Amino acid sequence: MVQTAEELQKISKDNIESAMKSFGTLSKSAQAIAVEIADYTKSSFEQGTAALEKLLGAKTVEQAIEIQQTYLKSAYEGAVAQATKLGELYTELAKETYKPFESTLGKTGFKFPA
Repeated sequence: MVQTAEELQKISKDNIESAMKSFGTLSKSAQAIAVEIADYTKSSFEQGTAALEKLLGAKTVEQAIEIQQTYLKSAYEGAVAQATKLGELYTELAKETYKPFESTLGKTGFKFPA
C-alpha cells in the first residue's frame, strides 16, 4: 500500500520509465521482425521464379517432376526454418518487453506463471 504522496510519485515515475523502455524494445523488435519477413518474402519469390524458369525449360515430364519436387522440398524447408526464426524473434520480443517491468512487479510480490 502507498504510504505517502512521494511514494506514489516514485511508483508512477518508475512505471512510466518501464513503459517507455518496453515501447522502445517493442519498436526495435517489430522492425527486426518486419525486416526478416521482407527478406524471406523476397528470397521466396526469387526461388519461385527461378524454379518456374527451370520448369518451363524442362524437356521431359520426369525432369519437370524432379524440378517441382526439388523446389517444393526447398520451399518447405525454408518455410519451416523461417517459422522457427520468427518464433524465436517473437519469444525474445516478449522477454525483452517484459524486462523493464520485472523490478516494479517484483516489489508488489506479483509473479508471472511459468
